[in-house]
Amino acid sequence: MNSDDFEKRLQSQPLRRIPSEWRKQILPGTKSSPHSSFTSRHSFLSTLNSQLSTILWPNPKAWAGLAAVWMLIFAIQFETKNQTPMVATVSASARTQTVTMLKDQQKILAELMDNAEPRDVDKPRRLPNQPHSELREPFSMA
Repeated sequence: MNSDDFEKRLQSQPLRRIPSEWRKQILPGTKSSPHSSFTSRHSFLSTLNSQLSTILWPNPKAWAGLAAVWMLIFAIQFETKNQTPMVATVSASARTQTVTMLKDQQKILAELMDNAEPRDVDKPRRLPNQPHSELREPFSMA
């Protein structure tokens, strides 16, 4: 039998209607099916998965690598952000303690050397009055 003969024979047959009794039995069964809620309403994760797969379709390995790099950058940023204020406060207090210790040591040294007055570190040194700039002589290139 040729496929053209089969198609002609199918076209010559009249279409029959489905009995209404069958329809009443079949349709309520599909509404109570556990799969009907899944097909009509997708979960958030499945929707997210389908959206991401359409966006990342051209080269998913490259996108995954880029996402990994960004996560690494955020992790490093997060770690360094938490430690920065602690370092600043420790260095400020350490500087204050160091200055106090140096002044105490200077007083002890002055007492040991029998100096009445210790030289104060905080006083600026006076330099002899000197001009801050000098006049430059013009020169020519030959």
